[in-house]
Amino acid sequence: MKTLSDFLTEQKNTHMTHIEDKVLYGGVKGTRQAIFALRDLRDMLSGKKEGRVSVKWDGAPAIFAGTDPRDGQFFVAKKGIFNKNPKVYKTNAEIDADTSGDLAAKLKDALAYLPALGIKGVIQGDFLFGRGDLSTETIDGQRYVTFHPNTIVYAVPYEQSAPIRAAKIGIVWHTTYTGKTFETMRASYGVDVKSLKSSSNVWSQDAMLRDVTNATMTKRETEDVNELLSQIGVLFNSISGKTLRALEGNPTLAQHIETYNNTFVRKGAVIGNEVAHTEKLIRWIQGKYGKEIAQRKTPAGKATQRQKRDELLSFFSLKNKVNLVDMFRLQKLIVLAKMKLINKLNKLQNIDTFVKTSKGFKVTGAEGYVAIDKLGGDAVKIVDRLEFSYNNFSPDILKGWDKPTRN
Repeated sequence: MKTLSDFLTEQKNTHMTHIEDKVLYGGVKGTRQAIFALRDLRDMLSGKKEGRVSVKWDGAPAIFAGTDPRDGQFFVAKKGIFNKNPKVYKTNAEIDADTSGDLAAKLKDALAYLPALGIKGVIQGDFLFGRGDLSTETIDGQRYVTFHPNTIVYAVPYEQSAPIRAAKIGIVWHTTYTGKTFETMRASYGVDVKSLKSSSNVWSQDAMLRDVTNATMTKRETEDVNELLSQIGVLFNSISGKTLRALEGNPTLAQHIETYNNTFVRKGAVIGNEVAHTEKLIRWIQGKYGKEIAQRKTPAGKATQRQKRDELLSFFSLKNKVNLVDMFRLQKLIVLAKMKLINKLNKLQNIDTFVKTSKGFKVTGAEGYVAIDKLGGDAVKIVDRLEFSYNNFSPDILKGWDKPTRN
């Protein structure tokens, strides 16, 4: 039987698709990848075999560091590292010329302190804290050292926080890159942090989950996931591969569908009746392009938008609509299976996580997890979107970026 690793390709880790959206973007192959990822997680959490899962940390900014293959010099970078003309920083002056404020301060600290780790090649991580980002809080009677890079507040019991308090920066590493040029580098998920040198100025760790024995599913829990996977398999086999491939070949339409679906996610709601959802999606696309047409000043501009609308709507033949309804049902089943697995994975957290409100702190789960193929080539994102996306967009949740120096 094929596994997740049989269907993965190596790519730059600048964006990962949510597991349920593999159905929209990945066609037959991507949908299989999602199913195999769920199977691999089930097998890992039921104790059948080892798996590779990393925690998604809610850090910012994304940080790249290592040796420039062009000249052997140490650099730090943002995601512009993979531009046609790679943008990397080797001096404070280069950072000042391209960034400012909190971002510039973090990049300068990274440039100052990360060389001590002896990084070989290129690795990617997420910034968790820099100078002035640590706080001491008492939450539910427990004294913590906290850092709040984005939406989630990470809290470490004070008596265990000495290495964090001594550090100038904190970074979690998750991806390794290899190749002779930035343009041709290939990503593998995971970083060998044991190969890095120790520095008291850098609190540094990888994102991998190690011991999953505390999250082993019971026989009943495994059976529940198996039942969902069985339903997923039956439904997947009933969906026309032609429809899946047509959607895979039309990323603009897939993005529109994801955007429409996300209007529910951001409200913390789930898709209801799939037939009604499909009809409302069509009306949403019509309305969206109706506004675009109305905003255009010239007949040619209006005609262009009508053409774009009509090209998208041509997908919705009777047969494709029937298959799209089943695709939405398939996504819902994938989400149900995903949530059962996330609930077990959340028991493995070794750092407490909260969100901050005007009334205090509220417990939340991790941002999510990344299921990684055995060869480290690629991964899929497994996130409780109803909780995390709601927290991310809710005005009631205070964000780490809401401070004067952030820009």
